[in-house]
Amino acid sequence: MSCILLYLALGSVAGVLAGLLGIGGGLVIVPMLTFVFTGQGVAHTHILHLALGTSLASIVFTSISSLRSHHKRGAVIWPVVLKITPGILFGTFLGTWIATGLSTNFLKGFFALFLCYVATQMLLGIKPAPARDIPGPGGVFAAGSIIGLFSSFVGIGGGTLSVPFLMWCNTVVHKAIGTSAAIGFPIAVAGTLGYVVNGLSAEGLPPWSLGFVNLGALAGIAAASVCTAPLGVRLAHALPVDRLKKIFAILLYVVGVRMVLSIWYVQ
Repeated sequence: MSCILLYLALGSVAGVLAGLLGIGGGLVIVPMLTFVFTGQGVAHTHILHLALGTSLASIVFTSISSLRSHHKRGAVIWPVVLKITPGILFGTFLGTWIATGLSTNFLKGFFALFLCYVATQMLLGIKPAPARDIPGPGGVFAAGSIIGLFSSFVGIGGGTLSVPFLMWCNTVVHKAIGTSAAIGFPIAVAGTLGYVVNGLSAEGLPPWSLGFVNLGALAGIAAASVCTAPLGVRLAHALPVDRLKKIFAILLYVVGVRMVLSIWYVQ
C-alpha cells in the first residue's frame, strides 16, 4: 500500500512539472524510482534501466494529457512536431539499445551530470537567443536524433533539450513548451518500446515487470500524472515560471549529489 501511495504522489508531481516546466517529469521520476527500487531489493544491475524504462512509459500518458492542454491554447506547432519525429524515433531507439548495455553506476553518474546541467541552466536563467529559423530536413533530423538519444539515457520527455532548441530557432517560450510537450510523446513511445524489447531477457526483475518497465509503478504514476498535467499547464500561464525554475534547480542539485553518493555506497 505504501508503494502505491508513493507512486501516486510521484505521478502527481510529475504531471504538474510536465505542464508547468515542460520537462516531462522524468527528472523527478527517475531518481525517485531509483531510490524506491533500491529499497525494494531490486538487483543493482537493473535498477537504472528499470527506472528509465518505467519513467518513459509514464511519460506516454503524461505527454498526451499535457499536449492536449497546450493544443487547446494553440501552443503546439504541429508542422515542427511532424518534421522532428523521424529523428526523435531514430535517436530514442538507438539510445535505449546503447543504455541497456551500460552499467547502472555509469547511468547514475550520467544522470547526475545531466541534473547538474539542467539545474545550472534553470538557476542562471540561461536561454538561447533566437538566432535562426527551424532548419531544413537534415538539420531537424539531426536535432531530433540528439534529443531522442539523450532523452532515452535519462528517461525524460526531452523538454530540457527541445525547449532550448525551439527557442534558439526563434520560437516564443509558451509555444516552445507546448511543442516540446507534443515532441515528448514519440520520445516516450519509442523509449518505452526500446526498454521493453531490450529488457525481455533480463533476469532478477521485480514482479509485474515487462522488460525494463515495471507495470505496477507505471499504473500508479500514470493515473496521477494524467490528472495533474492540465493543472501544470494552467499554472504555466499564471505563475512566475522563471522563479519556480530556480527553486526547482536547487532540488536537482541535491538529487544529483545524492545519486553520486549512492554510487560510492554500493561500491
